[in-house]
Amino acid sequence: MKKEIDARGLNCPEPVLLTRKALEDHDEVVVTVNDRTAEENIKRMAQGMGCMVTVERRGADVSLHIGSPARSTDEETCTCTEAPAGAGPVVVVFASDVMGRGNDELGAVLMRAFIHTLAEGASRPDTMIFMNTGVKLAVEGSEVLPDLKALAGKGAKILACGTCLGFFELKDRLGVGVVSNMYDIAEAMLGAGKLVQV
Repeated sequence: MKKEIDARGLNCPEPVLLTRKALEDHDEVVVTVNDRTAEENIKRMAQGMGCMVTVERRGADVSLHIGSPARSTDEETCTCTEAPAGAGPVVVVFASDVMGRGNDELGAVLMRAFIHTLAEGASRPDTMIFMNTGVKLAVEGSEVLPDLKALAGKGAKILACGTCLGFFELKDRLGVGVVSNMYDIAEAMLGAGKLVQV
C-alpha cells in the first residue's frame, strides 16, 4: 500500500523522520519536498534501509518514490550501502572549531594539530560529525579543509549539521562531506562502536 507525505517547508529532521516512520508500515512511500537538503537526507536514509529511490521533479518540488528494489526503476536509483562490520564504527564529534576550554587561539592550534594527526595517522575515524561552531572546520577557507578532504578520500564519512550551517549562513560554503540532519547524526552516534567528542 502506498503512503504519500507532503514534507514541503518542514524543518530538519522532520521530513526524514516522517519518511522513516511511513516506511515501517508501507512498502511504497512518496514524499514531496522543496528543499535540496531534505531531498538528499531522505535519499541517504532510504538507501541505508536498502530501499531504492526514484526522483520526479516539478518546478521547485521534488517527489521521491521510495520502495522495494522490485518496485523502483529509474536512472536516479540509489544503491544500498552496507553497515560496518565488527564492533561498530569509530565516530568523532566536533562540537566546536577549537579544542578544549580556555584560550581560543590555543584551541584553534590544537584542533588543527588533532585533525592533521587524524589525516596522517594509521587509525582513522569512520564517521566525523561537525555541529555548532564545529561546522566552520568543514567550510571553504578552513585551514583544516585539506586534511578533512584527505580523510574523506580515505573513506571517512563527513556529516555537517545542516541547521548549524544555516545558522551561521555557511550552507553554500561546505567544502567537504554532506549537509546532514539530526536523524543521521543521532543514528551515527547511537550506532558507534566508539564515540569520541572533541
